[in-house]
Amino acid sequence: MRLLQPLSLLYSALASLNEEMQRRQSPGRLGAPVVVVGNLVVGGAGKTPTVIALVEWLRREGWQPGVVSRGYGRADDQPLVDVQPDTPAAKAGDEPLLIRRRTGAPVVVARDRVAAAKALLSAHAEVDIVVSDDGLQHHRLPRDVEVLVFDDRGAGNGLVLPAGPLRQALPRNLPPQALVLYNASRPSTSLPGACVRRTLAEALPLSAWWRGDTQACRPLSTLAGRPVVAAAGLGAPERFFSMLEQAGLTIERLPLADHADFSALPWRQDTPDVIVTEKDAVKLTPGAAGGSRVWVVALDFVLPPDFTAALQQRLPRRVDASTPR
Repeated sequence: MRLLQPLSLLYSALASLNEEMQRRQSPGRLGAPVVVVGNLVVGGAGKTPTVIALVEWLRREGWQPGVVSRGYGRADDQPLVDVQPDTPAAKAGDEPLLIRRRTGAPVVVARDRVAAAKALLSAHAEVDIVVSDDGLQHHRLPRDVEVLVFDDRGAGNGLVLPAGPLRQALPRNLPPQALVLYNASRPSTSLPGACVRRTLAEALPLSAWWRGDTQACRPLSTLAGRPVVAAAGLGAPERFFSMLEQAGLTIERLPLADHADFSALPWRQDTPDVIVTEKDAVKLTPGAAGGSRVWVVALDFVLPPDFTAALQQRLPRRVDASTPR
């Protein structure tokens, strides 16, 4: 790692220069407050369930949220102004499609988050707050709140790429608009923050999940005592596997690459029962599941009260969406 530290210094210098250039190009306020959810560490830390939990909390508080996202893994890079529940994952990206299906909030996908936010506000007059799925390093996008998500890995060795896992140096002190949320049982860095509570939903047959038929849910205990394959194309699939085992299931682990496309089934054709995450379900139609019974189990975040209280303090006063921007 020491041999790579000079490259890390160069990376940090270039990143700082890029940040300054982007900030100078920022259009200023967009007509609605913006909450950016991101992570400093390369790889998945729990941004998508955080975005879903935030959208649901904001709606309970009276806001009308919309979401912008890059849409990692898309087949092309053209902006997609309105993700629909049946938009193919290859066109929208698996995470934007999941957010749209879970929350019902309008979702716009584009590499340029500023253009995405403008398109969102133009297409949906009811939206009065924008949540950016990722985009922490997209400094042209103005933001009222930044939510930094860390998992159990924390900041790793504390070094910036390529000597360490950090996209930018861990700040000694949080800027006033920043909040830290730990997808972990305890804080994993020196930064003050709150810990989410992770929960698993009941199991839903894949066909029922696509129909939105929650009446078909079954307790996870239904699968106890059966040989079950658990497949997960996540940045950190072990967390999902451990939660299934804590729920009393005996599973065969099948970790997959993050954003796995499921163009071919990764499990054996004679596998009777398979559990997948919602992030994987959006890429797996019932007709392509072979002879296996595929169950979808959602991973949910419960935002702690101290986090939502701090978020409330940082958000501006809500303005009626009918007021002209």
